[in-house]
Amino acid sequence: MQHSERQPQVKASRGTTRRKFLQTTALAAGAVTLGAPAIVRGQNLNDKLNIAIIGAGGRGAANTAGVASENIVALCDVSEANLDQAAQRFPKARKFVDFRKLFEHADEFDAVVVSTCEHTHAFATLPALQLGKHVYCEKPLSYNVWEARVIREAAAKAKVATQMGTQIHAEENYRRVVELIGSQAIGAVREAHVWVSRAWGWHPTVEEAKQHQDNVTLQERPRDEEPVPKGLHWDLWLGPAPARPFNNVYVPGPKWYRWWDFGNGTMSDLGSHWNDLPFWALSLDAPLTISAKGPPAHPDLAPASMQATYEYGSRGDLPPVTLTWYQGVNKPALWTEGGIPKWDSGVLFVGDKGMLLSDYFKHVLLPEPQFDGFQPPEPSIPKSLGHYAEWINACKTGAPTTCDFDYAGRLTEANHLGNVAYRVGKTLEWDPVNLRCPNAPEAAPLLRREYRKGWSLV
Repeated sequence: MQHSERQPQVKASRGTTRRKFLQTTALAAGAVTLGAPAIVRGQNLNDKLNIAIIGAGGRGAANTAGVASENIVALCDVSEANLDQAAQRFPKARKFVDFRKLFEHADEFDAVVVSTCEHTHAFATLPALQLGKHVYCEKPLSYNVWEARVIREAAAKAKVATQMGTQIHAEENYRRVVELIGSQAIGAVREAHVWVSRAWGWHPTVEEAKQHQDNVTLQERPRDEEPVPKGLHWDLWLGPAPARPFNNVYVPGPKWYRWWDFGNGTMSDLGSHWNDLPFWALSLDAPLTISAKGPPAHPDLAPASMQATYEYGSRGDLPPVTLTWYQGVNKPALWTEGGIPKWDSGVLFVGDKGMLLSDYFKHVLLPEPQFDGFQPPEPSIPKSLGHYAEWINACKTGAPTTCDFDYAGRLTEANHLGNVAYRVGKTLEWDPVNLRCPNAPEAAPLLRREYRKGWSLV
């Protein structure tokens, strides 16, 4: 696939000293207002934001609840059932089924919460940024690498408050792990492993699918058309994705995310949460190479089980590190061989002086006898105001958030590259400036795709 438009460009991975990294992290986590944008300077912090909600069902309902302390002035959803349910709580809010129409009333709101399906995240987020609106977007930030870069650059230009829905980033456990890794409690880290047990998606055998109670066992996408549920605007739901007949294997709920045309499976979904911890703690950015393995790539469905390995170069005074992601039945050798506790999901840092194992809410230094009596460093990363509260405060004061679109965009790009390597079936060399794989031109359509007629980001 060839594109004549200019590719977005940013600087490649930035060298970072450990001292500078920790100072920057602490500032971003709890900084006071410094140089707030003109749009918020002098604003009464008791004033409420006027917020537009794009995507009101599912995750959208949870995100709406997270910002319900403010004024919800507009609701948009392609499902009229979701829309009507949300309107019961916010009866004064304008209702829309097409977010493009919502933006025609941009003077009525200050901020936007985007909780659509993955394949339309960028299409709802970009116009909001271009209009100077603060934006909260559910994870992953985009459908593919190119869209993530477009959003990163637009956010940098807009200079508004942004936050991706990586709620766990605000919890105390992640902060303490970042401090431990930064303090060299286990020495220099040259190896990290991330695994999740979720096994949704395509399984190579029906038996494996039954074992994991997965209800998506189709070998190819359905061709038959089913009646569209009343009140569902199917053409708008498809948005920029290729047209296809309605079938209930796509909606409601998270069914859509297993289909390549609409999402990227477990990697882009849970990777936003679990890869976040090593990305933060190890000051990662763009990988040098990415490889992956699993069952043969299915043309339509994301895999239930696979793994991807990223090679990162030195970052300032930090040594090169290998990060491996595992999902479904795939697990690290240390887990399989009983060398570490067999947590269902986890992040393992392997250092020169020991290991650190973490999940969302707890962590342990290994081997435990070696760290008997160990005193952790004094906390240096301030307590979060709360994931949603961070964003609301940033909208009003200009203070930073911890999952802004610059950081989240880099994390999202890396997650997507794991799937690209899996689907291409070879180790990819990555050029982060020009968004291409020099040794694999066949990866181009997976980095950026053609959109359905009537939909464009440029």
